[in-house]
Amino acid sequence: MKNSSDHIKGILAVFLTALLWSSGGLLIKLVTLTPMQISFFRCLIAAIVFAILFRQKILKLNPLALINAFSYAAVLILFVIATKTTTAANAIFLQSTAPIYVLIFEPILTKTKWEKINIITIAVCFAGMILFFLGDLTPGDIKGNVAALLAGIAFAAFFLGMKKNDKQYGEASIFYGNIIVALICVPFILELKEISFSNLWMLTFLGVFQIAFAYALFSYGIKKIQAVEASIISMLEPVLNPIWVFIGYGEVPSIYAIVGGMIIITAITIRTLVAGAPALKRKFIS
Repeated sequence: MKNSSDHIKGILAVFLTALLWSSGGLLIKLVTLTPMQISFFRCLIAAIVFAILFRQKILKLNPLALINAFSYAAVLILFVIATKTTTAANAIFLQSTAPIYVLIFEPILTKTKWEKINIITIAVCFAGMILFFLGDLTPGDIKGNVAALLAGIAFAAFFLGMKKNDKQYGEASIFYGNIIVALICVPFILELKEISFSNLWMLTFLGVFQIAFAYALFSYGIKKIQAVEASIISMLEPVLNPIWVFIGYGEVPSIYAIVGGMIIITAITIRTLVAGAPALKRKFIS
């Protein structure tokens, strides 16, 4: 009974994490500051909350954790730039291609053979990605799409680095990643003369809940459920993100983005289910 209860708590924690992550698109759209100014406040606030939540854990640092921090910092900045310069759907769907780059580079790093299902998944996802660069694109869309693609690559590098490093350094990588972003963005804050209350509360929500609390919830949930379950539930983020933006900001994704996004999400979800099927089967049998 206890295991069942813990499993439900884990699912709920990861579900809430996906909800918090998905709020990023709408709030970044609504904040009237520049991408680098948004990144400064969002990450500085997140770092402060992170230090309060994890305390001594953030002090555990090694060279790989610092490299991972720079990868994470790149993800944070590039995602905000992408969201501000192209549609939220393009930004989140293209960043969500990170697992594809993991499938590409992990066999190279581990010197293992590429699995047939991974090759098929990669090919299907690249076909979906092409759709984002079709239609009537503005220079901003192109810049945002490229930023989102780079965010996906940086996220893949961060994931592989975190996987290779000891788990005890995870919190430090996240904390220092936010600190790095804040330091990089300091010069852009000097251009800011004032900040409205509406901007301030949205930036606070982004830092406290969309980054810091979301990570804490995910860290809690992933310990209680299978990784494949967490991956599938996390796919709610790219689905909900453009929906919130449509409801709260009135932005309508292009048909190419919708089709491309569904292709990418479906391919990654099927790949995750197939890869995790043995683990899930053992869980339900035992």
